[in-house]
Parts: sequence; structure tokens; C-alpha cells
Amino acid sequence: MKFLKAFLLLPLAVVALAGPAMAQTKVIVIDRDRVLAQSEVGQHVAERLNTIQTEMAAELQAIGAPLATEREALNAETSNMTQAAVQARPDLMQRIETLNQNAAAYEQARRIRAEELERTRVQALRPVGEALDAIVQQLVADEAPDLLIDRSVVYYASESVDMSQQLITQLNAQLPTVPVNRVRVSVDPAASEGGE
Repeated sequence: MKFLKAFLLLPLAVVALAGPAMAQTKVIVIDRDRVLAQSEVGQHVAERLNTIQTEMAAELQAIGAPLATEREALNAETSNMTQAAVQARPDLMQRIETLNQNAAAYEQARRIRAEELERTRVQALRPVGEALDAIVQQLVADEAPDLLIDRSVVYYASESVDMSQQLITQLNAQLPTVPVNRVRVSVDPAASEGGE
């Protein structure tokens, strides 16, 4: 019984002894998401990506609208027909085949644009990340913390240890904008036919 009491009291003793050591630990917190959202360069990148995404949506709409029209027309023509009656009409079968091919091309165009948008985002944020990493390294050198934590993994941190605003100010001064150019993905027909 004495062993059990001693074993149960051991964690309390460890916490009591660790208290003074923890009080001397210097912790700083940064919020990378906030820095990206509130910095000039982060807002610039977000606005440009939204513009590019809107352009892509318009391109897809131009491709998809005729498909929807043809699909509705085919559905209207074949709604009262049996499958055998549809198959007996080469003109309808050709239209269905063309519609299926165009739908597959539309889906490929949608996937390509999603990939282009992601590659554009990564390319635009690369110099931002490099600049931010350099600023954080300087912050660590200046502040000499024992621990640097991102706010995304912290339940609570007081404003006195959050250095995010300082990072935003420095990033604004150092890198107000970056080029955000749409990255194009080329499509190799042989690769797409063999890969799918």
C-alpha cells in the first residue's frame, strides 16, 4: 500500500519540481495562417488567385454550357424511347457518344485547371515562405526563445507571447507583393490516354 501511495504521489512531485523550471522557459508563438491572411503579400496572392480561379471558372462554363444543352436535348428526345429504340438510331447513338467524349474532355479540363490553380498557389507562395522563414530565423536570433510554437497547435496563448503582428509588419516591409502568374499544365494526349 505504501508503494502504491508513493507511486501515485510521484507525478505530483515531478510537477512541483518542474514548476520553477517551466516559469523560466521563454516561449513565443507565431501564427503563420494569420501572417499570410493579414500581410500585404498574402492578401495580394489571395486576390490574384481568386481572379485566376474566376477566369478558370469562366473557361469551364464556356466548355460546360453546350454540354448541358446537348444533354437536356438528348434527354428530351429519348425520354419516351426504350433502350433498344435508342440503339436502333445511329444518329442518336453518335450524339450520345460525342456527348460522352465531350464530357470526358470537360472533366479533364476541370482537373487540369484545378492542378494549375494549385501549382500557381505553390509557386506564388514559395518566395513568401522563404522570406517568412528568414524573418522567423531573425526573430529567434533576436528573442532567443526556448520554444517557438505555431498557434495552430496551441490551445491558448496570450498576446504577450504572440509575435505574429511583428512578423506581418516585417513581411510587409520586406515583400509587399510577388508575381502571381497562372502556371499552365500541358496535356500530352498519349500520356492521358495511357494513364487513365
